[in-house]
Amino acid sequence: MRREHFTLDVTHIDWVETDGEPRKPSVSIDFTGPATMLRERLTGPDGDVLDASETDVALRLQGPLGDDTQGVVSVTNRVTGEFILELNEDADDVLQFIRAARGYGEAAAEDDGRYEVTITLDGDQFVSYDKGTFLVYDDDGSLLRQHSLIPSGVEL
Repeated sequence: MRREHFTLDVTHIDWVETDGEPRKPSVSIDFTGPATMLRERLTGPDGDVLDASETDVALRLQGPLGDDTQGVVSVTNRVTGEFILELNEDADDVLQFIRAARGYGEAAAEDDGRYEVTITLDGDQFVSYDKGTFLVYDDDGSLLRQHSLIPSGVEL
């Protein structure tokens, strides 16, 4: 699978900049490549699609945080540590998404996820997750807690 096969689209983040009514941020990742491999990566050994608790979402910066810094957004299998998918994105855009998710989490019910991730295969929804964690790593692989979305009470 190539990163070019993935397209990322976000919604419900503009309210942060305008101090509007909080809405749950959503990210849709559309895959246009051969679907068999992605389906396999999103499926556990029992044949069931992985649920939200079995996946992690992260941003790995490709340089110092600043203007025009790029990053790699990844979804991984929490149990095996294997990458499910990766795609390149502008780091500032991802950090804005994380700020929106943090703001939404402060206003939402505690059991409600802070953001939603939907993965589609050629436009058809395959899986949707409510997530509460989004980790951010610098270009050396160190966790940037101040930029990450980590629910209270979670110890890493």
